Amino acid sequence: MRRIVPVRLGERSYQVLIGPGVRTSLAEVIRRLGAERAAVVSARPREWVPDTGVETLLLPARDGEQSKTLATVEALCDAFVRFGLTRSDVVVSCGGGTTTDVVGLAAALYHRGVDVIHLPTSLLAQVDASVGGKTAVNLPDGKNLVGAYWQPRAVLCDTDYLSTLPPRELLNGLGEIARCHFIGAGDLRGLPLAEQIAASVTRKAGIVEVDERDAGRRHLLNYGHTLGHALELATGFALRHGEAVAVGTVFAGRLAGALGRINQSRVDEHLAVVRHYNLPAALPAEVDPRALVRQMRRDKKAISGLGFVLDGPEGAELVSDVPENVVLAALDAMPRAPMDALVGALTTGAVRT
Repeated sequence: MRRIVPVRLGERSYQVLIGPGVRTSLAEVIRRLGAERAAVVSARPREWVPDTGVETLLLPARDGEQSKTLATVEALCDAFVRFGLTRSDVVVSCGGGTTTDVVGLAAALYHRGVDVIHLPTSLLAQVDASVGGKTAVNLPDGKNLVGAYWQPRAVLCDTDYLSTLPPRELLNGLGEIARCHFIGAGDLRGLPLAEQIAASVTRKAGIVEVDERDAGRRHLLNYGHTLGHALELATGFALRHGEAVAVGTVFAGRLAGALGRINQSRVDEHLAVVRHYNLPAALPAEVDPRALVRQMRRDKKAISGLGFVLDGPEGAELVSDVPENVVLAALDAMPRAPMDALVGALTTGAVRT
């Protein structure tokens, strides 16, 4: 069963198609755009890439934060030039969230913007990275510090791709689904995976439609991400994005409780939701909380002091100038587990910490 989620942004509107086999719609989407050439950047085997219907350059990519750099963007743009790609042509990404981010940024910058279509192949990319138009790469000092807003012309979330994923990669995507529980998507536990994807995308689309460029409400999508991004960097990306966001979601509940924004039952609900998806809830024992605070001060939301998206009486919202001593106390109260044990449990699917 296919689902269509519209992202309504005026002349930049597009559709997210979700379901088995939707990647075969690629040639029709390109035909409607009127492109004569396509540069397909794929982190997946050649046979995973559907026919484009036009002259095509296939460029190999590699998923992973190590490839999410300005150097990768420059190499892609150089390849576009050699292929003769024009502003009236199209770029296609096929891969996980890091590939989506890098290819989206390359499309935004090349000729000051060419059309891009995303074929996200990981659960993380289908529920989050491919939708909403945020593109970015990392710097040594932080995640996603260089980027642009560039909406795709279509997103094809083919759920057949998910059958090829190892268990840990599915967990990675479930981290983003878990945090949706606290930003207005409702309780998605127990729903079929395709419905969880559609509900997550629908919630994100609704937020992006009213705040495309992070002027306010779009901050909700960063629930659990402030600590999550810091953990990714502190562990050298041994904790993957969705895993780190899951820990960040548990922490967001504890911090909101410490600030008196929610009661203990709601704090406990954060842990219950994360554990339902068999995601990690503990900080790596080797990580220094003060180092995490220093990293969180570099977060894009930290315009004034430490800022977090936190649950509260009126739902989630951005809370600025959170006292450092309260943040440190909440970090110190988090459960701990050795990094080796965390990674081992994630690899075998036996997470309970």
